[in-house]
Amino acid sequence: MTESSGADLSDARGSAVPRPLPNRDSGDAWVHAPDGRKYWGRFGAAGLLVHHRRLGVLLQHRAVWSHFGDTWGLPGGARHENETAIEAALREAREEAGVPAHLVQLKFTSLFDLGFWSYTTVVVEATEEFEPVISDQESIALRWVSADSVSELALHPGFASSWPALRGRLG
Repeated sequence: MTESSGADLSDARGSAVPRPLPNRDSGDAWVHAPDGRKYWGRFGAAGLLVHHRRLGVLLQHRAVWSHFGDTWGLPGGARHENETAIEAALREAREEAGVPAHLVQLKFTSLFDLGFWSYTTVVVEATEEFEPVISDQESIALRWVSADSVSELALHPGFASSWPALRGRLG
């Protein structure tokens, strides 16, 4: 990525196109819905739901400053341009929680698609136990939580709405 000053460019129609901030991926930006709600990730977003038969589900307590901060959800974030949802979810989970990709096996994906933006939950089974590691400022805590106890936490609204269906598919 080339560095920029952050000044706006004009596209072929003369509309202002914000330049990416230096050292940021081109996907790291808000997408605004027609009703004003905002969603993180120009190319959509993805999160990794790691399930281990004995330990439960790996959850991230989101930093207070983040969107819907101080809630529990999945490690995840904006997809990079030309990155698949699975690649993005594995990358984000490694960056935010130290999830070792070689110790997880894909079970299924679940897509929430608004047409202009989408979020993919990538569900994996941990093939071995591992200790998650807070490796960036986006997490207050990481915790294995039994599937029966997940809904007792203050959940990120998007995760809260998808959890019942996801839980039903965990087996």
